[in-house]
Amino acid sequence: MRWALVKVCLAVTVMVVVAFAVPLGLVVKEMAKDRAFSNAERQAATIGPVLAITTDRAQLERAVASTESGPGGYIGVHVPPAEKGGRPAEIGSRRARPADVEAAVGLGRASIAPAPGGSVLLQPTAVASGIAVVEVYVPDAALTNGVGTSWALLAGVGLALIVGSVAVADRLGTRMVRPAERLAGAAHDLGKGKLGVRVREDGPRELRSAAAAFNAMADQVVQLLANERELAADLSHRLRTPLTVLRLNAASLGEGPAAEQTREAVAQLEREVDQIIRTARQQRAHAQQAAAAAGCDAAEVIRERMDFWSALAEDEGRTVRVAGADRPVRVPVARPDLAAALDAMLGNVFRHTPEGTAFAVDVHNAEDAVIVLVSDAGPGIADPDAALRRGHGDGGDGSTGLGLDIVRRLAESTGGDVRLGRSVLGGTEVRVWLALDGARRARAGRRRHTGHRLRRRLGRRLGRSRGRRAAGRAGGSGGPGGSGGSGGE
Repeated sequence: MRWALVKVCLAVTVMVVVAFAVPLGLVVKEMAKDRAFSNAERQAATIGPVLAITTDRAQLERAVASTESGPGGYIGVHVPPAEKGGRPAEIGSRRARPADVEAAVGLGRASIAPAPGGSVLLQPTAVASGIAVVEVYVPDAALTNGVGTSWALLAGVGLALIVGSVAVADRLGTRMVRPAERLAGAAHDLGKGKLGVRVREDGPRELRSAAAAFNAMADQVVQLLANERELAADLSHRLRTPLTVLRLNAASLGEGPAAEQTREAVAQLEREVDQIIRTARQQRAHAQQAAAAAGCDAAEVIRERMDFWSALAEDEGRTVRVAGADRPVRVPVARPDLAAALDAMLGNVFRHTPEGTAFAVDVHNAEDAVIVLVSDAGPGIADPDAALRRGHGDGGDGSTGLGLDIVRRLAESTGGDVRLGRSVLGGTEVRVWLALDGARRARAGRRRHTGHRLRRRLGRRLGRSRGRRAAGRAGGSGGPGGSGGSGGE
């Protein structure tokens, strides 16, 4: 696909360059020729006034020598004889054939005739004795002066356009091919039994749709396998009751080879059923782990949970804003775990801020992490460090810290972390980093830098409504307590 795009773009660009460069090259050549003959006509016109005044040889030679090309031997004058039977005067350099000169006299206007090494412009002028002809020689070099440079420039521009188009086509092809390659690789991995493989939903719209369909298919496969293994385990459990009856009946058979063989067969059957149950449970656990490793769409989970909390927010008169959840954002955590963490943070907003306090949920998809921000316009947290310590299970007055502990464990399971700070709304901001590569960020300065960029971006979005929300805080604050997403829960 990538090479096909490059070839198509190359062919189209070459056709466009040829269609424009060839006519331009011919126009440039014709313009150079016209320029050379126009210059010759201008020089011939400087001799005409002198011929109209006098035909004296000395004066005409001085006039020819004073022209631009006269000293170079490029101008000549053919003056008819003053008397019948006299000889015509030939002044300056003469390259035109006599027949061409006579033809110009008969034509009565300027004409061009070939000459050795170039061409001549023949300009007839009326004098007292008849028609004089001014001859201006134009060498071939003057006819093509600057043409080679112009053609080289056109060729360079055309080549640059071709190279640029190929580079752009290659980049576009790469943008299209890489998602397709990832989708093909994920399909191969799923075929090999790697149930946790999922595809990042990026690239062109069609490939994003294909990636979303593949992820949905993989989730369905995992669910179907889990249901199948659950059914196998359930059927095995159902066999225990008749096996128990068989074992009791075998025990009452007494002694003898047949009775002993029956008891051994029942015991063997019980061991096989137990092995089936254990295998089904192990495979179900592996399937659950694979589903957790495959992650979920954070945007979808946020939209779902915000639909739930928006009803309560409407009852309490709270303004709600969600940003960044309009496109798929996959994170390497299980869907129930992310939903529980969001419920914990949003529950803190309702628990620790007055009614009518606005809050917002923002999602930012960075290169190696997904950042979830839960911010509110409440009173804020007096001691964020203490709230985080409660989140680590240190406990505290009026708070168990279990809410932040759920969020912290979710973030740390991906190699990320949790930070508390001041939000652009004026209250508390809970910033959850979910690392996409499983590696914890090594430098805290990089986290702070990205956090500041997010704050500036969110501040621009909320600049118009900040005054109204500040007025709402002034009317609703006054009670103690933490802010939304505080370490209280």
